[in-house]
Formats: sequence, C-alpha cells, structure tokens
Amino acid sequence: MTGPRTDAPSDPSRLVRAYYDALDAGEYDRLAALLDPEFVQRRPDRTFEGRDRFVAFMRDERPMTDTTHAVDRVYPAGPGVAVRGRLLDADGDAVFAFVDVFSVDDGRIAALETYAGSDDG
Repeated sequence: MTGPRTDAPSDPSRLVRAYYDALDAGEYDRLAALLDPEFVQRRPDRTFEGRDRFVAFMRDERPMTDTTHAVDRVYPAGPGVAVRGRLLDADGDAVFAFVDVFSVDDGRIAALETYAGSDDG
C-alpha cells in the first residue's frame, strides 16, 4: 500500500505529533503506518533508509527505549514541518535537544532530518 492511509492524520502537524506519540508509546505498527515505505531518516550519527529498517531500529536496537519526546514548538509553514523539542529520559531529565525537519508526501512522512545537541557545550 503506497497511498495515504485513511486512519493517518491528514494535517502534517498532526501527522508528526502522531509520529512522536506512536514512538513514545512503543506502537511500532502505528509508527510504520505513518511512514512512507521509502522513508529516510538522516541524523548526526547515521542514516536509515527504508521504513522497515527505521522501525526495526526503533523497536529492537536503540540504546534507550524508555524515553519521551517533549515537543516545544511545531513550525507548520513550508514544504514540510519542523519541530523543536527535547528527548527526556524515564526520570523526565533532558537527554538532548533536537530539531526534526519532516517531509510529508501523500499523507505520510517521507523523510526526516534530525539535528541534535546537548547543553554541555
């Protein structure tokens, strides 16, 4: 299935919020449904090519799974959506700050560029 899903939010801002909700809840089938099959994520430490590879990493390989994405601001204008936020650990402490830039196509997230840093200098 490559077309838009009827159960995915049609508004790009709601779509990216649903992405964080699914990821934080560990709902990997729902996460996969939000992503285009050819989804690509580029981040400072690696690149994931393909929805299945990205979801497998998030489900089985990431070093911290008991985390929450605190979304501080959503910037909906433009060809995609940008989000500024913080990744929080299980105690609610910030692990790092991030900016995610999403590309949305046909009601799914097609690509994600992640920029991350810490307050440590």
